[in-house]
Amino acid sequence: MAEWWSIEVFSGDKLPASGWRYAYEDELTEAAITHGALYYEWHDTQHGVIFEVLFSADEQWEAFRALPAVRAALDGVPDPDNGLLIYRGRGGAAGSPRPRKPKPAPGAAALELEEPRERPRIMRRRRKAIDELLREPRDPGADPERIAPDPLDPARILPDRDGPAWRDVAASDG
Repeated sequence: MAEWWSIEVFSGDKLPASGWRYAYEDELTEAAITHGALYYEWHDTQHGVIFEVLFSADEQWEAFRALPAVRAALDGVPDPDNGLLIYRGRGGAAGSPRPRKPKPAPGAAALELEEPRERPRIMRRRRKAIDELLREPRDPGADPERIAPDPLDPARILPDRDGPAWRDVAASDG
């Protein structure tokens, strides 16, 4: 089964990784192709460069890695202490070769909510105010701006038969 291998080089204090790439790109590419690489890619990142190579067998990767040209390129990285990573798989943020497992859906008992508390004083006050409003008789001579129209008034419910049909719909909706 074919496996990807990555060589990730980070920029140093004095030399950027892109300079290392231009110095060793031809030698690494030629060595990979002549030792059985199926595919290769170079990537520039914010912090350096990545050389990804695909070999069909681990023995091919080991033979590639043991070449003097490859060893010289790896010895010549800009930051010899912290500037080189070699690992199996694609480089950078390529992600996992397998998709992530979905998270389990939360159950109905995942979080129990409190029952709403009834405020008896406020409810009593509201009930009293509603009862008082319903008991008050309507004064036909009162100011119409102060008293809201009765929603059950027959003049408001029945549409005007003289107007067009769309006015009947609007009047019954209102």
